[in-house]
This record gives sequence, structure tokens and C-alpha cells, in this order.
Amino acid sequence: MTIRVLVADDQPLMRAAFDMTLRAEADIQVVGNAADGQQAVEQTRRLRPDVVLMDVRMPIMDGVEATRVLAAEDKSTKILILTTFDIDEYVIEALRAGASGFLLKDVRPDELVDAIRVVARGDALLAPSVTRRLLDAFAGSLPSVRTRGGSLLEALTEGELKVLTLVGRGFSNEEIARELFVADTTVRTHIRHILDKLNLRDRVQAVVLAYDTGLVQPTPDRQAVLEAPRNRRRRRRPFIPGDDDGRPSVS
Repeated sequence: MTIRVLVADDQPLMRAAFDMTLRAEADIQVVGNAADGQQAVEQTRRLRPDVVLMDVRMPIMDGVEATRVLAAEDKSTKILILTTFDIDEYVIEALRAGASGFLLKDVRPDELVDAIRVVARGDALLAPSVTRRLLDAFAGSLPSVRTRGGSLLEALTEGELKVLTLVGRGFSNEEIARELFVADTTVRTHIRHILDKLNLRDRVQAVVLAYDTGLVQPTPDRQAVLEAPRNRRRRRRPFIPGDDDGRPSVS
């Protein structure tokens, strides 16, 4: 399968660097470049890429709003957020909007290529524990979102609700199975049903929803630990693929 990629970044040098890196891969085709969020939306509608590399901060329309528009229109296109800062409230808003993960802009070329392949096959790029760390850091300062709250969760069985709670707390499939004394296959089945019933892309979206509905509350001690200067540049680290959510890969 050839993965069709659109690069959206307001810096010409960054677009050129990503373009050069990706064109060297036999299974990746760069189908377009965009200098702002509005161009990213227009070109995605026209070119139908498999993955959009989306800079989070761009003029005219930022990456968060562009992600929100595209995620609402077509769930087949996966969006990978590019950001300069590891701990950033914009990243959480992008995950809420429908992004499948994020990367630092100084990511190594091999990590960038691997990340595109991960999201193209339908997997989440971030481990739920990483998503929760971000949510714990910014849950108190982010604007609230309007959800259907309890009525949204009424579609779930008691077992699925327990699994969603543990997913929201950053548990892996294996940890959930041990906690609930069930088989790993049962956990995977529950997660697949949760994603289908709640119309979620992946388990990262499930973690965000668990916070937004109040099913999981921010952890005070984690928030205290993360009280550091905002937008401080973090040391580069490799991406962390999420657990298999039991859904078939995107072909």
C-alpha cells in the first residue's frame, strides 16, 4: 500500500524538510503541501490523503480547527499533529478534535516515517498513559467541552463502562485484564465495542472522552508534578505507539 501524505506547515523550510524525507520512502507519496489550516482543509478535501501532517500553530486557520473540520467530515484521513512543544494545551485540543497523535518537529526522520505508517494503518500514535499525562497537566485550564455526558455513556454495558474507565486512567489491555479478572480477548472485544458505540477513532480518543464526560478526574498529585513553565521545550523522545484496540488495520 502506498500511503498518501499531505504536509501542512506555515514554514517553507519545514515543509521542504518533511517533503524530502518522505519522498525517499518507496511506500509513501507526498501528494500536496499547505501553508495554513485553510489550505490544509481544502487540499485534503480535493486530494484525499491517507495522513495529514498538521502543524498545530498556523495562520488563517490553526491546526486544531483544521483537524476539527476534517475529522468531522471524513474519519478515513488520519491526522498527525506537529508541534514544537511536548507539553502544550493545543495538543490536547487537537486530540479532542480527532487527531491520532502528535510528534515534535525535531523528530528523527526514521521516527517520522514510522509514525506515519502507524497512523495510516489505523493505530493511535500515543499510549493512553501519555495522553492522560497531558490531560492531567491541562484539564483545569482547558475550556470545557459540551458532551452528552451520562446519556452518551448509557450506550455502554457495565463491563464496557469499567473498561472505558480503566482506559481513561491509562491502563494497558494487559493491566485491564488483571484488574477485572478477565481474559485479554475480552478486554479487546470491549474496547472494540466502546469505539464503535461511541464513534471514536482510537483509544486515545477514548481517554479524552473519559475526561470530558467526568468518568475520570484529573489526578491532583500528577498536576502538581507537572507544574513547570508552560511551553518549555522538552528533550526529544521516541513516539510511543498505543495498544492494539482490536480494530482491523486500515488497508
